[in-house]
Amino acid sequence: MAIVLSIQHTPQMTLNPFAVLNKPPKTRVPYELKQGQSRIFHQLPSGLNMEVIIQKSVKEKDPDSKNDPPLVFVHGSYHSAWCWAEHWLPFFSNSGFDCFALSLLGQGESDAPSGTVAGTLQTHAGDVADFIERNLSLPPVLLGHSFGGLIIQYYIANMRHKPHSEMQNLYPKLKGAALICSVPPSGNSGLVWRYLFSKPIAAFKVTRSLAAKAFQTSLPLCRETFFSATMEDNLVLRYQELMKESSRMPLFDLRKLNASLPVPKMTDYSTEILVLGAKDDFIVDAEGLNETGRFYGVPPICIEGVAHDMMLDCSWEEGANAILSWLNGLSR
Repeated sequence: MAIVLSIQHTPQMTLNPFAVLNKPPKTRVPYELKQGQSRIFHQLPSGLNMEVIIQKSVKEKDPDSKNDPPLVFVHGSYHSAWCWAEHWLPFFSNSGFDCFALSLLGQGESDAPSGTVAGTLQTHAGDVADFIERNLSLPPVLLGHSFGGLIIQYYIANMRHKPHSEMQNLYPKLKGAALICSVPPSGNSGLVWRYLFSKPIAAFKVTRSLAAKAFQTSLPLCRETFFSATMEDNLVLRYQELMKESSRMPLFDLRKLNASLPVPKMTDYSTEILVLGAKDDFIVDAEGLNETGRFYGVPPICIEGVAHDMMLDCSWEEGANAILSWLNGLSR
């Protein structure tokens, strides 16, 4: 079930029925939608509502050719659906794809569950699966950034082998999955230990920035953690304010999360995987990127001149074009 909050000149929707609702924003700095974008709320089986920012393809569908798969975007810590809406949703909708950016529970404008953390790998992946199951008619491509990539890794390890499998406890089948600057299958503990031994100053900065949330008050540290050194102050400040408001509670209990890892191996090897990293990533190092590539048996692609927040960085087109090239090459 989905509830419309606001629509900005969007083509007719094909999702489940909507009811109009004027909801006050949960964040003090709400993200202003761009032309062609809409915000809906998908109601989960728990009764909680999950924010979804939608931007439909601007291209006419060819009835004689196979439709491009819908794209479903999953953010990481301290972010929500807005991080995809800034650049990549317009880019991919202009390239012919229907785009859906989700805000996980406790993030952005989504409802918050009871408790001290937003969920687990299983609950977050289950929420993504519920949205896909109830709203999309074609197997989508899932795109996940940072911890969102780890959620997708759990999803694909628990996926149905057939589009309409009788095994209802498994997640809907995908066309593909893109893991973008993703936390590797073993989690972030290996990253932390490598930094401690090889780059102790960087390890201190990462811990201070993320664990102590110092990126929220330090513009230089926010830039160094997420963006390229050349990003202008006004942009870093804007994204810093949005990130402050994006996460009302932690995505995970990290201790419990790390104890549950690594994620299981995928069982459906027909799902195509893209592993994409950033050369100037301050959070996920080259070994973390290579670990993910080895785990899925694919060579990782590393984009030069881009930082961890690839979808927001100065050269955001570089990562978008790499993904578009991969999407265009997916087996039809």
